[in-house]
Amino acid sequence: MTSFQSTLAEGEGIAEELAASQREISIAEFFEKNKHMLGFDSGARGLVTAVKEAVDNALDATEEAGILPDLLVEIEDAGDYYTLVVEDNGPGITKEQIPKIFGKLLYGSRFHAREQSRGQQGIGISAAVLYSQLTSGKPVRIESRTQDSNVSHYYELIIDTDTNEPEIDVEKELSAAESNLRGTHGTRIEMDMEANMRARGQLHDYIKHTAVVNPHARIELQEPKGEIKAERAEGAGLPEETEEIRPHPHGVELGTLIKMLDDTDSHSVSGFLQGEFTRVGKKTADNIVQAFLDRHYGREMRWRPPGVESEVDLESVVVDAVSNKGAADTEVFAERVVDAIEDAGRVGYSELRTLVEEAADYTQKETGKTFGETVQENVVESVWSELTVDRADDIFVAVDAATTSQKDDATVRGLAERIADKFGDDTPRDRVTRDRLSEFVERAAEMTEDIEDATIGDTARENVVREIWTEMASVPDDPPLTREVGADRDVASDLLAAMESVQVMAPPTSCLSPINADLVEAGLRKEFDAEFYAASTRDADVHGGDPFIVEAGIAYGGELEAEGGVDLMRFANRVPLVYQRGACATTEVVKDIGWRNYNLDQPGSSGLPQGPAVIMVHVASTNVPFTSESKDAVAHVPAIEDEIELAVREAARELKSFLKKKRSMRKRQQKQNVIMDILPKMATKVSEMTGREQVNVDDSLARIMNNVLVEREVEDGTVTLRVENHGSSAADVDLTDIVSAEPEDPTDGNVVEMDGEWFVKWSLSVSGGDTETLSYEVDDDATFDLTVDGIEDARLTLNQ
Repeated sequence: MTSFQSTLAEGEGIAEELAASQREISIAEFFEKNKHMLGFDSGARGLVTAVKEAVDNALDATEEAGILPDLLVEIEDAGDYYTLVVEDNGPGITKEQIPKIFGKLLYGSRFHAREQSRGQQGIGISAAVLYSQLTSGKPVRIESRTQDSNVSHYYELIIDTDTNEPEIDVEKELSAAESNLRGTHGTRIEMDMEANMRARGQLHDYIKHTAVVNPHARIELQEPKGEIKAERAEGAGLPEETEEIRPHPHGVELGTLIKMLDDTDSHSVSGFLQGEFTRVGKKTADNIVQAFLDRHYGREMRWRPPGVESEVDLESVVVDAVSNKGAADTEVFAERVVDAIEDAGRVGYSELRTLVEEAADYTQKETGKTFGETVQENVVESVWSELTVDRADDIFVAVDAATTSQKDDATVRGLAERIADKFGDDTPRDRVTRDRLSEFVERAAEMTEDIEDATIGDTARENVVREIWTEMASVPDDPPLTREVGADRDVASDLLAAMESVQVMAPPTSCLSPINADLVEAGLRKEFDAEFYAASTRDADVHGGDPFIVEAGIAYGGELEAEGGVDLMRFANRVPLVYQRGACATTEVVKDIGWRNYNLDQPGSSGLPQGPAVIMVHVASTNVPFTSESKDAVAHVPAIEDEIELAVREAARELKSFLKKKRSMRKRQQKQNVIMDILPKMATKVSEMTGREQVNVDDSLARIMNNVLVEREVEDGTVTLRVENHGSSAADVDLTDIVSAEPEDPTDGNVVEMDGEWFVKWSLSVSGGDTETLSYEVDDDATFDLTVDGIEDARLTLNQ
């Protein structure tokens, strides 16, 4: 086969010939050849993915319009291909938007919106349309009717992959009589595609899991071998409406920050922070700006004035630096300067300039004599020279405070002198950044270890840096303008580090719509017949400037499968993740948890636990990080992984308590069964030996086992119920006595008549060791059926 290179001319013109062969391709053409990237890599998976994308769109549309979703999914085997129909009861789509939404990739309204939604990229449903036309060669059929419209708009279209534009075959209006829509408004899409039902299990899982995290939705699936109807949970309303927010300062990446700096209208860094980020007010912006100045300009060393034992007279130094001023006026000025320095205790270069300027202003007011900028500069330089004569003494104070008493004076003195030697001509105004100060301390510590034969560990070095840095003065320089920060990558990096170092309130959760723990549990109860349910919803956290919330739920026991591993359900923004379970961060986190600590079997101490349980994890975010365009797995982001683990562990702790209690009750029941095998025999024997009436073994069992005893006595039309708590803690008991005749005068009870029977109900709390007596009147020939709730069977003895 002739290679492309072999056809090129030799010598001049090769580069031009290569350039001529280059051309731009559309996004539609790219995905036409790479449809596997979007989850359409086989007929089985392609069908599931198409259902997923259409249902996601339908749920988003209905919720945004404030309509409780009612969705229909139909799959029909048409012989050479399958026909997929998805219909919703949403607000409909305007005529102009229908071709663009379904016939143009990367077209949507949510990509730039920083709020939670199922779809964001504008690829999903149009990718399904592309797969349909590629595998069947037929256009998709779309019908949509907006609210309050008398007609619906019908299109048959395909995507022109060369231009990524819709190509319309049929466009018409349909009357209500001609319409295929079930309701008065909504959208219906029909797609023919090459597919098969080998992934029926994943399809059913998707519908069932969607119902779990969308308990407010009604979803009906009709497919060739049956149907699934997931009804709306009782009382479940629409998710809370989300609001678009600005990015959070924590987690923004450097390239994003530089772009934001280039695009902003703010000239100042403070204005930029307050205008472009959420949770940043003036106080927070000031704190970030100060941290930015520390990183960008550094801080200035503060030095102490000469002590009383020093031969240096600062007043004389000031006087000598002043020329052509009266002696009395100069003395007032010099005294004011020295007093200010001594009051400060330590001063940096910029602080010294401020003190000298203030002293000049004071002297002018007192004497009328002006000490101008030149004089002030001379005084600052002269005094600064004296303050920095012996830097080692001041550094020694900081080093001594930062190191332990185990360090001898020689070592501390040597380290202080070597750090002090780093300051001088190379550090104008003795101004350094923290990183450079750390370098000074590192080099000085290494030299001291070599010379003094001493050990100065990492902790001691960090403490010395912290002590010196704390004593240093912030600079008064103005921060660079935003355009200057954005133009210099290193300066922008300093600003980014400052943003991350300052504590900022957690982002508002108004941009997110978590399911919330109560509805997570309601969704599990609706779809799984278990004996235990638990759910947790974490507080919002931040990744990459985007807030996110993680929720987890667990269902255990009941009708759930007892064999094999637990059923792990993964969700992102209320969408089930059906494929690529092994590549998902959620799976890895759940596998790494030690489930034996929560009383679940886990062979090999790793991997998914064993047992009759369902574990669900939901990640809600304004920008879920997926591993690929098909959005099948959550990427391994440490912040998200940490929150997944915490959420799962919260729910698992409740499961642990339940299983621990269940095992305790099982042992208690076993013990009780043994006693009940022996106790009647003992009672009979004692009765025979003593000649007395045989005792009630139920009463004896309750006392032996510290149970709650509930017994009924009926005498002359009076029904008496006694609740005896032989345990040590209070028992909350709900009693219901179903009576065949109308009762009268119940003690603190409520009577409800239903279908010829009367329900006498009590709710009471009985303290440990106490007895409560209840009664009512009824005909002698009445029948009774007593039920007791609130007490585990193993702690209840019922005698009626």
